[in-house]
Amino acid sequence: MGGPYANLTRAELETRCASLEAVVEELRAVVRLQEQRLAELERKLAALRKNSSNSSKPPSSDIVKPQSPGKAKPGKGKRAKRKRGGQPGHQMHDRPPFDADQISDTQVHELAACPCCCGPVELTDGAPHVLQKVELVEQPPWAVTEHRAHAYQCAHCRQVHYAPMPSEVERGGMLGPKLLALVGYLKGVTHASFSTIRKYFRDVLNLPISRGRLAKAVDQVSHSLEYVHDQCRDLLPEQPTLRIDETGHKDNGRRHWTWCFRAELFTWFRIDPTRSSQVLFDVLGREFQGVLGCDYFSAYRKYMRECDVLVQFCLAHLIRDLKYLMTLPNAKTAAYGQRLLKKLRQLFQLIHEGQSASGGPQTTLTAQLRQASERIIRSATTRVPPSREAQAIARRFDKHGQAYFQFVTTPGIEPTNNLAEQALRFVVIDRHITQGTRSEKGQRWCERIWTVLATCAQQGRSAMQFLTEATTAWVQDQPPPSLVPDPVPG
Repeated sequence: MGGPYANLTRAELETRCASLEAVVEELRAVVRLQEQRLAELERKLAALRKNSSNSSKPPSSDIVKPQSPGKAKPGKGKRAKRKRGGQPGHQMHDRPPFDADQISDTQVHELAACPCCCGPVELTDGAPHVLQKVELVEQPPWAVTEHRAHAYQCAHCRQVHYAPMPSEVERGGMLGPKLLALVGYLKGVTHASFSTIRKYFRDVLNLPISRGRLAKAVDQVSHSLEYVHDQCRDLLPEQPTLRIDETGHKDNGRRHWTWCFRAELFTWFRIDPTRSSQVLFDVLGREFQGVLGCDYFSAYRKYMRECDVLVQFCLAHLIRDLKYLMTLPNAKTAAYGQRLLKKLRQLFQLIHEGQSASGGPQTTLTAQLRQASERIIRSATTRVPPSREAQAIARRFDKHGQAYFQFVTTPGIEPTNNLAEQALRFVVIDRHITQGTRSEKGQRWCERIWTVLATCAQQGRSAMQFLTEATTAWVQDQPPPSLVPDPVPG
């Protein structure tokens, strides 16, 4: 043997080889450690790239998105971004004209000569061009009624007594029912602060009012809505289907949760310190016989397990989870997510084709959907990569796979929980603007006004009109209006 090892003995060569093997093993350990660190960093990077399309993060978290350098414009085969405004082929929506009894003044404009050649003109029988112009009137849009209770002195005991005022006068205080409803509308619908409402009353209505008076007015409106809020709560356990979702809420700096229960005819809100299944037990009880539409949160799974309730887990949330798998660095995990996502898209294609088809047999569509759902469950539980994320999805399908496709065999169930999420958007906007509540009284106000606003929007009713009816009934100590219409008999 030549080279630097020519003069070494066999024992020295074996020692040198053992030393080199130890160095190689140390380097291999370092490489394995670096590979583990690289995989962990790639997993964390994928988690940081989560957005509303591949996770349950709200769309508001997507406001600031990094712009990719050199982003290409839409090329051939890609749809270009449409222009803002009305789109070609869409029906134009015109405001209906005011009725004749709503018009306070009519002004006629005549033409004396032709604007082109200055020749004489004749009046035709054609319909005139009409422009109805609306303007605020100068006088204040409110009236003041002064109530006087005369003082009387008893001839026997010489005590002075005042004549009693009507109960609706005492109960309403300074503001009448319509103004109370207006304060509640501005506070609930526009998320206005008491200072903003005070400025509106002062500058627009020319009515000076204090912040304390406005706070008392909101409290009065809240009392007028107590019955309708309790009415909806009592009807929840009787509903055949319920869509439920929750979002965060801050009360005086403490973490709370806003729960949304959306039924077919109404939506009900509750603010609670906990996000646990105890809220479901308190609201729905243990004998609920309907079907719940919700996400895969543990509280719903516990309620489902202990009460044996049918549940439709949201497929939109599942699609986001699968899209997240496709962003992970592990190629097998990404392929697993892509495989399931492809089969889910085929399922939704069947749904859309069934909705667009007219007069087709419903039994055939149901059979196709059932077969497609079975293929998805089978694909999700076979050939599963060993990664943590893929195994979690597989366990989910193995345990609750049928709960993702309850809509196939149960009429009236939707595959997603989008309606409950839509109802919560207004609540999230209110949270960002008002920063939550600061007392239990504020929580009750939010629960009641959100319930009224969401239900009125759901039924196509005027929230202002309902608030006026509720405050009028409360001031006059009359039965409050019903927020939920009575069921049609038969």
